Amino acid sequence: MQIGFSVNEMLFLATLVTGAAWLAWRLRVRRLGAEPARKPWWVHLGAELFVVVALMFSCRVALADWPRVPSGSMEPTLRVGDYLLVNHLAYGPRLPFTNTAIETGAPQRGDVVVFRFPSDVSTFYVKRLIGLPGDVVHFEGGVVRIGDAAPQAELLDDGARAVPDEDRGQWRLRETLEGRAHDIKINPFVQGRMPLADALAGHCEQPRPGAWRCTVPAGHYLMLGDNRDNSMDSRAWGLLPHEQVYGKAVRVLFNFSDWSRAWTPL
Repeated sequence: MQIGFSVNEMLFLATLVTGAAWLAWRLRVRRLGAEPARKPWWVHLGAELFVVVALMFSCRVALADWPRVPSGSMEPTLRVGDYLLVNHLAYGPRLPFTNTAIETGAPQRGDVVVFRFPSDVSTFYVKRLIGLPGDVVHFEGGVVRIGDAAPQAELLDDGARAVPDEDRGQWRLRETLEGRAHDIKINPFVQGRMPLADALAGHCEQPRPGAWRCTVPAGHYLMLGDNRDNSMDSRAWGLLPHEQVYGKAVRVLFNFSDWSRAWTPL
């Protein structure tokens, strides 16, 4: 699932514009040799806005962010239109204007992670972290298990509870990783039969469609969408390098189309 960060881009542009206005004024004062008694309105406004937008931009990049979810590859956990609270402090604060983090924590299996797309660092994705370095991840019928553990998935949409109209015809299962449960969606006619990307050669074996085993190398993670048959994830583009991790999605802040989702924990 690609997610947009247009607000960050707007804040960055506003920081540049207001900073340039203040710098132009200081250069003019230097040429005149003295500061005029009355400053133009745009100097006052630019100086005030520069401080505000620069702080907002720095905080969004270094501490927390709130991107919008544009697609359904993480359904049913995330819905189209959800605004996420992304916590950078979960793995360590980021240095503004850089892709460098002061690491104080590490991603954990089952985390919903926002990351830079490996082949295009200007693009951000959000997926669930399934495999840590050293993990042997088994996948069959859309369900995962780690190492020799038994797969833990319980069918939920067999009449036991109502599902949205757009989910009808899908199987909804509750998958458990590291004692933490989350729901996934599976198409019963497909069940995870996406072919594996060439980038996974040497790390994965696929004896038959819909079944494979991957050993995650050091410094990488295996990422999957919760909408297992409608997600461009590690199966399509390979393993995620550690340095591309951007932050941990911890809550749905709100959704303009469904306010009942406000402040939903992930």
